[in-house]
Amino acid sequence: MVVKTEHLSLARQIDLVFHELQEELSGLNSGTVFVQIRNNIIGKFGIRHHPLAGRSGSFSAEQGGLTPVQQSSFRVMALESLKYKKRWTHGEISYEFAVRQGMIVVDATLESNYNMANLLIRSPRSRGDVSGQSIG
Repeated sequence: MVVKTEHLSLARQIDLVFHELQEELSGLNSGTVFVQIRNNIIGKFGIRHHPLAGRSGSFSAEQGGLTPVQQSSFRVMALESLKYKKRWTHGEISYEFAVRQGMIVVDATLESNYNMANLLIRSPRSRGDVSGQSIG
């Protein structure tokens, strides 16, 4: 049985994102996890890695990565951040993370996106006819 994404809550979708990124996060100490949302459905998601440091013609791998406990804390904080998402259905959430003194630190940025064409199509008359008015 295939479950359709639109039948899952946004919280459950975030949970699935963190499950999918588990292996990649286990090799990183810092970066940004992002989820792009359209109609409360996560489409694209992934990790923006911090720049790799290159020296003497090669890149060195990061030491360690997020432990299972740190990943669990990260996931809980990501789910907690959804409480601050109000009304909007389109946008992006970015979770910048870093390990400092053995503890994961996360900053969440919630970005809402709106489309003027959709706004005008939905109810042009209820907002008043502004076609003859000039702004400025």
